[in-house]
Amino acid sequence: MAVGAASPDLYDAIPGYVKKYGFEAEPDRPAKDAHIYQVSGMDCSSCAATLEKHMSGNPDVQSVRVNFSTGKMHIAHTLTADQVVKEVQKSGFDAVPATLRNQKKDDQKAGKALPVTTISGLLLALGFIGSFTAIPEWLVTAFYAAAIAIGGYKPTRSAFYAVKSRSLDMNVLMVTAAIGAALIGEWFEGATVVWLFALGNALQNRSIERTRDSIRSLINLTPSEAVIKTAEGTIVKEVEDVAIHDIMVVKPGEKIPLDGEIIAGRSSLNQAPITGESLPVDKEPGDKVYAGTVNESGSLEVKVTRLSEDTTIARIIHLVEEAQEKKAPTQAFIDRFAAVYTPIVFILALLVMVVPPVAGFGAWGEWFYRGLALLVVACPCALVISTPVAIVSAIGNAARNGVLIKGGTFLEKAGAIKAIAFDKTGTLTEGKPKVTQVISLEEDSETVVSIAKTIEEHSTHPIAQAVISYANERNISSKAGSGFSAIAGKGATAMIGGTEYFAGKPKLFKEMGVSTAHLDEQIDVMQNEGNTLVAVGTREQILGLIAVADTVRDITVRSIEKLKQAGIGEMVMLTGDNEGTAKKMAAETGVDRYFAELMPEDKVTAVKKLQDEGKQVAMVGDGINDAPALATADLGIAMGGAGTDTAMETADIVLMADNLEKLPHTIRLSQKALTIIKQNIWFSLITKLAALMLIFPGYLTLWMAVLSDTGAALIVILNSMRLLRMK
Repeated sequence: MAVGAASPDLYDAIPGYVKKYGFEAEPDRPAKDAHIYQVSGMDCSSCAATLEKHMSGNPDVQSVRVNFSTGKMHIAHTLTADQVVKEVQKSGFDAVPATLRNQKKDDQKAGKALPVTTISGLLLALGFIGSFTAIPEWLVTAFYAAAIAIGGYKPTRSAFYAVKSRSLDMNVLMVTAAIGAALIGEWFEGATVVWLFALGNALQNRSIERTRDSIRSLINLTPSEAVIKTAEGTIVKEVEDVAIHDIMVVKPGEKIPLDGEIIAGRSSLNQAPITGESLPVDKEPGDKVYAGTVNESGSLEVKVTRLSEDTTIARIIHLVEEAQEKKAPTQAFIDRFAAVYTPIVFILALLVMVVPPVAGFGAWGEWFYRGLALLVVACPCALVISTPVAIVSAIGNAARNGVLIKGGTFLEKAGAIKAIAFDKTGTLTEGKPKVTQVISLEEDSETVVSIAKTIEEHSTHPIAQAVISYANERNISSKAGSGFSAIAGKGATAMIGGTEYFAGKPKLFKEMGVSTAHLDEQIDVMQNEGNTLVAVGTREQILGLIAVADTVRDITVRSIEKLKQAGIGEMVMLTGDNEGTAKKMAAETGVDRYFAELMPEDKVTAVKKLQDEGKQVAMVGDGINDAPALATADLGIAMGGAGTDTAMETADIVLMADNLEKLPHTIRLSQKALTIIKQNIWFSLITKLAALMLIFPGYLTLWMAVLSDTGAALIVILNSMRLLRMK
């Protein structure tokens, strides 16, 4: 809950007011000294809890939040950066300030564990081979002890800080198992446990770093330098040093360094990195361009409109990172489950060590060993990471394809959607009326268009602009006119060659007494087909009719077909048009159902009607006019996010392009994410259950227990990473 410029007293009073209504609230004061660090080496959410507890115990730290999914630590403190890094290292992890520049550099830290793992593995192999030779037993034991010491140093340090911060993570369980195995003389088992754990962690860290870097390709899109035009010529500047209103020179084949507006030159730009659009977009002076897009043909001069930290791509990266840190409902449930499950299994392991031998059902060493195996199985790593890794991967994939999903909650909702409601104008259609037909009655069609252009040139109405564009495309010039005047809500008039001409609704001519009886049937037919008619004539007669209509986007029909293939049961169109126009448009677009003659507030009612029918409903609109309907729907999807800040801030999912091209991919990605999350959860639970069942008959060895835990976690991560590669 965020509050604007409020006094400290108000901050403290708000929780009390909220509690009266049955809810809980905590003040969320923005910290002046808050920083973000990228943490490497975390392989489970309990690692994040350990680090969080350790850092919060430092008196110089005001607040700290560690997110395992993204590997980021948000911390408000009065320490230096080096002191923060050293404190993090005490918990067994590494950290660097999470600036964009640091994120552009490849993180090699995940691979540092491998040499240690290799050395530990070689010592284990030497001990194992030596046990079959004539070398002294103490030397074999020494090899195993060295393997445990080298491979287990980092986990032991992490386990120490976990215990110190009252956390029960996999490091604690593994170290306990290794020491316990050594105490009962099972040195080979202890060394194997340590090596498998180290190997599993190294592989997990490498894999999960790739997942966390799922938006690195976006970060690397923008050039680090820009060519700036000055009075003396051109100079090269770091993008961080470029100011608003500076003029950038962008040659063919180069990337746009910063957001801006073209002031000279024409070109085609590949906007796929931002919007996901498959085709280049033509740009001319006055058009917006975005950092990271590619100038394909002509040279451009671009006036900078946003600083490097405020560009569209920077805001996308920021919003994606925020989205990746938000817990989905499934993840929140799993976390609550794990918080109860782990202590229960830990207590059960202690009971297994003590109760059977006390009751006379076997030797202490035998049950102590089984208890150690149960301890290792106790950590629910694979289960806990089953959801967040899949969500981070899916959101990263979507961002690279021009779709911004605001969090795991909305990703899950998108996968369960059964009906999609579309606003018609600007969503299913171009949103820009075009002339579809010219009917000449008393004059040839070119003359009718020329007269209409002369009258409409002084109007900014979309229909007037459609007539002017039609005339310009056909090189039809306007006539010499005077006395231009608008007739409110009906049309416009002008004097041409001494005669007063009109362009407007057919009703305008009826009011002037011009007979339209011979045209009424034709007018009705054309209007029912979705056309808006512009009648052109004088006070005595109608010279011709110009039909203007909002045309369906080519990509709309293909997208709706793909959505049906993805399993969406019902496509619904919401429009303010009359019944006839709505019926024709529904047939053209391929939607299953439509609601016609709606006022803006009626769209909310239409969405509620669909929900009352038991459907999970998504609403697709432009994010501004459709805000109430977007908020009412189970899932709000806004189009054209690259051009409107409002859309990026208000909707649950944002299509950066101004079309529906990427919506089918988003739905399929969400459905696939839900499937993978379910696979991960079931696999994790079945693996744990199988391991637990094998403990009591004595079939589960310590190394098998470690393999089942780290192996399951690695398989879950790799399964989730399939979402990164989904096309």
